[in-house]
Amino acid sequence: MIFGQIKHKNDETLSQGVRAALDFARTHDLAAFELGKHEIDGDDLFVNVVEYETTSPQDRFWEAHRDYLDVHVPLRGDEQIDLNFLTNMAVKDYEKAADFVSMDGGKNASIVMAPGDFLVCDPQDAHRTAVAVDGKPERIKKAIFKVKIEQ
Repeated sequence: MIFGQIKHKNDETLSQGVRAALDFARTHDLAAFELGKHEIDGDDLFVNVVEYETTSPQDRFWEAHRDYLDVHVPLRGDEQIDLNFLTNMAVKDYEKAADFVSMDGGKNASIVMAPGDFLVCDPQDAHRTAVAVDGKPERIKKAIFKVKIEQ
């Protein structure tokens, strides 16, 4: 996983797809985008703009992905994302059509995401999103870039 700020352009060590996602985030007003999927480079790179209420960790689920990297970019509001590694989790079935792996387990770390931040989650990174910061629910809007992993 990689946690950073969009304004820092030290992208040399990032994959081409992640660099393209961050460049798109820097050059577009994502907060003005309608909710839903927006293609950037076909199935290789797209962004899902979502809005939801943060809540308690007990009301959320763990996930990971195999075919796509996630690049989380908050647009409005703060969100806690809990993190762990798949090797520490009880991994369940993989849903290929949704590129979704669910699992059970506890957190290893948490980060608080605010507008201007980004988080890259690799296939080995379990993440639990939409956790309320300090237990205070908040309506947030964010962009989740999906970057196809070269197989």
